[in-house]
Amino acid sequence: MTATRVDADVIRRLPKAVLHDHLDGGLRPATVVELAEAVGHTLPTTDPDELAAWYFEAANSGDLVRYIATFEHTLAVMQSREGLLRTAEEYVLDLAADGVVYGEVRYAPELNTNGGLALAEVVETVQEGLAAGMAKAAAAGTPVRVGTLLCGMRMFDRVREAADLAVAFRDAGVVGFDIAGAEAGFPAADHVDAFEHLRRESVPFTIHAGEADGLSSIHQALQVCGAQRIGHGVRITDDIVDGKLGRLAGWVRDRRIALEMCPTSNLQTGAAASIAEHPITALKDLGFRVTLNTDNRLVSGTTMTREMSLLVDEAGWTVEDLRTVTVNALKSAFIPFDERKALIEDVVLPGYASAL
Repeated sequence: MTATRVDADVIRRLPKAVLHDHLDGGLRPATVVELAEAVGHTLPTTDPDELAAWYFEAANSGDLVRYIATFEHTLAVMQSREGLLRTAEEYVLDLAADGVVYGEVRYAPELNTNGGLALAEVVETVQEGLAAGMAKAAAAGTPVRVGTLLCGMRMFDRVREAADLAVAFRDAGVVGFDIAGAEAGFPAADHVDAFEHLRRESVPFTIHAGEADGLSSIHQALQVCGAQRIGHGVRITDDIVDGKLGRLAGWVRDRRIALEMCPTSNLQTGAAASIAEHPITALKDLGFRVTLNTDNRLVSGTTMTREMSLLVDEAGWTVEDLRTVTVNALKSAFIPFDERKALIEDVVLPGYASAL
C-alpha cells in the first residue's frame, strides 16, 4: 500500500506505541478548565476550545523556553490527589482512544508538590490513576499498557531525589527515568551521580538531548551519562554529511540507540523547519532506530494518529514505515523482553495485517 492510499481512518485503527509523552503536557482542555475553577487558578480563557487554541498558538513560538512556560496552567491543576488521579486516568483513556497499545508517560514529581503532597505520594497517586485508566480501557476492549518514567528537572537540584524514587518504585509501575527541562546551559553531566546510581540499580534511563543543544549534548548523554535512549536527538544530523555518518552518528545507529523523535513539537520549538524536512525521515532511511512520539498532546495539539498522518501526507511515509517505527518503539521500551516480544508478535504485527 502506498502512502497516498492511507487515510486517517486506517491510521487511527493501527496499533501504536509512544515512548516520549509528558503527563503534564497531555491534559484534556475541558479538564484543565474544570480543575482550574475548583482550585481558583486563572486561565487565559475558560472555554475549552479556545484554551486548546491558546496552547497551540503559544507553543508555536519557536522558542523552547516559552514552550515549556505553557505548562504553568496544567501544573497548577495537578497539585492535589484529585487532580493527579483524574489526569492520570484520562491520560490512559486518551491513549487507548488513539489506538496506542503501549505507552510510556513521563513527569517530574517535584513539580506536583505545591499542594502539600510528598514526592512518594505523588508517584503513588499517579500510579493509582494510571491503573484505573488501564482497567477501564481493558474493560472497553481497548487495552493499553502504560509504564512510567520519572523525570528530574535538569535546571534544579532534585535530580538525585527523582532517581531514588525511580529505584524505589521500579516494581510498582515505574519502568525508567529521564531528565527534562531547558537543555541549553544545563548539561546532563551535572547530574552524573544520579545516572551512576540508576546504572548500579539496573534502572534504564533516557535523556533529553539534541533538541535545543547540539552534538555535544547527545555525546554527553550517551558517553558520559550512559543513556539507553535519546529524547528527541534531531541534532544527530549535524554528524551526517552527504549520507556519511560521523563517529557519534555511527555509534547511535550501530548500537541501535532509539531516538524518541517528536515532529510537531520540534517544529514548535524551532528544532525542525517542516514535517517534510524533519530529520526523522532521513534517519529512518539511513537505518537509525527512530521512534515516533507526541511529546505533549495538549501543548502541540496532536495525537499519534495526527503525527502518523502528517508523515504520510507531507513526508511520503507508507504503512510499512509506520509499522517500522512502532516496532522500533517496542524494541526499545523499558519493559521486559518477553513483554515487548508479545506486544510486537501478538498485537502490533497482526494489527497492521488486519488493518490493511
